[in-house]
Amino acid sequence: MSIQQSVIEAVLFDMDGTLINSEPYWLIAEKELMLRYGHIWTDEDQAYCIGGPLPKVGAYMSNLSGGAEDALFFETELIRLVAQQFKNGLEFMLGARELVEELTSRGLPMALVSASPRLLVDSAIELLPPNTFVTSVSSQDVSISKPNPESYLKAADHLEVNIQKCIVLEDSKTGIDAGLASGAVVIGIPHIITYPPSPRLHIRRDLVGLHLEDLESIYLEESQEEENATRI
Repeated sequence: MSIQQSVIEAVLFDMDGTLINSEPYWLIAEKELMLRYGHIWTDEDQAYCIGGPLPKVGAYMSNLSGGAEDALFFETELIRLVAQQFKNGLEFMLGARELVEELTSRGLPMALVSASPRLLVDSAIELLPPNTFVTSVSSQDVSISKPNPESYLKAADHLEVNIQKCIVLEDSKTGIDAGLASGAVVIGIPHIITYPPSPRLHIRRDLVGLHLEDLESIYLEESQEEENATRI
């Protein structure tokens, strides 16, 4: 089905914590891995690492371990532990499945843009209906991962759309920073962190009850507020 003319050209979904509830899997893996080195993983540790990117998490864990292993070891082991849990199936974040199904049925292009490696991105996509996402970008598809905007810019380029006419859905500070830096309008759904008010940013508790018309209204509102701020 082709979409009627919309002010939005595409929606770009973050994966972990936005589309699927995989953050608990990362937390389980982080706790298990760091316990091997005598470190009890805290809420502060999780808050610092949520959203990645993985090199940052690996370096952080290596430091906590006193340099027992290098950052690459921790990255690789985390991916292995999370991939094991993916095999048991995944659950969607609240409202995410319904929103994806509606946007798919109405023909709005979507991309999955993640700071996770290709292995985990592909594993998640395999659990979705075919052709749900036109394209996907993993941490291994960019030279610099989130909070750098490269992944979102690359997704927009693949979709052949204007990033400034896209909506990014994100849950972490790292991801929100990347989305805003790309020039997109961002809908933030922070779970652990708080994020200060910012132009082109709309904060929600979750995605429940969100429809295409709501996305369009948010896009127009945030774009207008930015334009008004620029005039002042």
